[in-house]
Amino acid sequence: MAKHEKRVPLGGSERQPRTGAREVGVPDPNERIRVSVLVRPRSPLEELASRKEMGSTPPRERQYLTREEFAARYGADPADVAKVEAFAHQHNLTVVEASLARRTVVLSGTIAALSAAFEVRLANYEHPEGTFRGRTGPLMIPSELAGVVQGVFGFDNRRQARPRFRQAQTRGGTFRAAAQGGYTPTQIAQLYNFPSGVDGTGECIGILEFGGGYQSSDLDSYFQQLGVATPSITAVSVDDVQNQPQPGPDSPDVEVDLDIEMASGAAPGAQIVVYFAPFTEQGWVDAITTAVNDSLHKPSVLSISWGFAEGQNIWTAQAIQTVEQSFLAAAAMGVTVCVASGDDGSRDEISDGLAHVDYPSSSASVLACGGTTVVRHKVCKGTRKERRLKAPGVI
Repeated sequence: MAKHEKRVPLGGSERQPRTGAREVGVPDPNERIRVSVLVRPRSPLEELASRKEMGSTPPRERQYLTREEFAARYGADPADVAKVEAFAHQHNLTVVEASLARRTVVLSGTIAALSAAFEVRLANYEHPEGTFRGRTGPLMIPSELAGVVQGVFGFDNRRQARPRFRQAQTRGGTFRAAAQGGYTPTQIAQLYNFPSGVDGTGECIGILEFGGGYQSSDLDSYFQQLGVATPSITAVSVDDVQNQPQPGPDSPDVEVDLDIEMASGAAPGAQIVVYFAPFTEQGWVDAITTAVNDSLHKPSVLSISWGFAEGQNIWTAQAIQTVEQSFLAAAAMGVTVCVASGDDGSRDEISDGLAHVDYPSSSASVLACGGTTVVRHKVCKGTRKERRLKAPGVI
């Protein structure tokens, strides 16, 4: 720490211990890591139309901002970015990149240097869901950065994402509903009265993934059987995570393939961009800010089939604030965000006997989707008896 440098806690950065985790040592102080520093917007986001105002205005009458317009009005102030860069140089940290649109400065350094810069103690932990590097308490920043810096992400890498699909069960075992007894994406689109004569041409669907990957040959085979041309698919790496298929029945590839297949099956003309990110708090923040502000591919729809039950000491207040601000930005730019709420009932994969909601599907700024069961009614010919046809819950 610089001499006479006054420090204050970074609001919302407090970390609680992960329930069920056990400290087992400390990380190598010479290991290099990256942290993402989020700075305040140039203009207050409170100027944006509220969710109530947006909801009360018909879509055709809404005035949306382009990504360039949004960045110019609500991106980071270059002076604020310069302050963070000066702080980094003062503490022997490397500025990897700075994005005014994402309001993000990425810093790199050894664990020892970054821990000293933000006055944080890191430890290694064991947990039934895997090992992780974690911290407790708040981060500390210089008083001159108070109000400038809104969040710092990357010190704690506890797992913070689960795919929200659930495989259907039959007497003979487990199967994917799309493969046996379920509905194809085109049938689902028909059941939901998707408009005819349009196929998504000219639009881009962004899909966020926090593990696994896809193989082009598998998708080619699927769409050939569906009778739909394989869509244009682009993989975007976030925080150095690549498209990395991991074959197996319980692989996250199931979620990745399912997301692409459903989106492209219903809108075969749309371009698909898949953002691959780590399943950490930093991964969530960087993936969402990257996708929302992607001025190259310009997705008009974002699909997120991952989440985590609230109340599990997973999300910090600074991360929730950042994600919520990104969702508000998406709304201001006319981007629809769809998030899976999960197919595991009200317990949401938590075995404490209580009801739980899943974040970020619980956000008031997104369209939550999940737990879908399609029930069709049919009157048998020649009788007055009604037959109920029910599809498995995974679609």
